[in-house]
Amino acid sequence: MTDNQNDKYIFYTKMAWTIYTLITIAIIAVLVLFVAQDNEEKFFYGLMPAAAAYVFRPMDKPFSKLIFKFTGVSQPTEEK
Repeated sequence: MTDNQNDKYIFYTKMAWTIYTLITIAIIAVLVLFVAQDNEEKFFYGLMPAAAAYVFRPMDKPFSKLIFKFTGVSQPTEEK
């Protein structure tokens, strides 16, 4: 049962990171296509949201709480 729980948690973690990445790409696309007015702004808006998403990426504990809240699957315990 624990292996199944661990597999589910790993799957949901990958899905959460995929959603986080797709949201970042959508923000970049909106900024580059609709907000930027020249090539310099397009470069800036193409680069900075990705850098900000990396710097402000979710930490493990809040991410695990959100996964548990939406899926009911808790983070596996460390076995030593």
